Amino acid sequence: MTAGSRAGAGHSPALMVWFDFGGVLSPPLDELFRSFEKKTGITPEQMQNAMAEVGRELGVPALEPIELGTMPEARWAALLSAALRRKWPEVDQSRADWDHFGRQWFDGITVNEGMAAAARRLRREGFRVGVLSNNVREWGPYWKKIVDSVAFDAVVDSCDHGVRKPQPEMYALAGRTARVAAEDCVLIDDLAENCAAAETAGWTTVHFRDTRQALLELSAVTGVLLCRMP
Repeated sequence: MTAGSRAGAGHSPALMVWFDFGGVLSPPLDELFRSFEKKTGITPEQMQNAMAEVGRELGVPALEPIELGTMPEARWAALLSAALRRKWPEVDQSRADWDHFGRQWFDGITVNEGMAAAARRLRREGFRVGVLSNNVREWGPYWKKIVDSVAFDAVVDSCDHGVRKPQPEMYALAGRTARVAAEDCVLIDDLAENCAAAETAGWTTVHFRDTRQALLELSAVTGVLLCRMP
């Protein structure tokens, strides 16, 4: 169920509002890639190409091994570095800390304050809020520090359970963890396929495209004004 179809349906603080981390609570992904370029000199195009190559080598989505916790971050980053060398042997990788990729990736990154403020406001209004994210075990200390201004009622990370969005099991797991029915779950996510899978599971979704759009749709879902109208 999309945000639009639920609007006006009788809002209740019984709703559990789940926020994705990467691209929703964090800055947009393109900003994260540009930030990494400033730290290392490796361009977004080069990083994205190398990630895609790692995925092709492994026969899975590029981040799946570390998001499922089946491959250590350092091993995955070494594959990434090797893919870069093959495609762009002239690129200087000396500033990249491949042994601590997540630490460098998130260094200097701050929360999307608009979304964090929405989560805090919803909690004050009696809603429960959580994080439902495809995430990496080694990145935990860094991303959790970024969102430490919000007290979440539940955090479900793919790496802790061996399932990831958009697998149906991820949504069922979230419901069991928070003890909330599917029809009372709302997901804000920047990936359309994750939203589509959540809707199939009976959830309401807000497909995050930008902060203002997401807050307007989330306001309609919850009945809480989270964004000033034009």
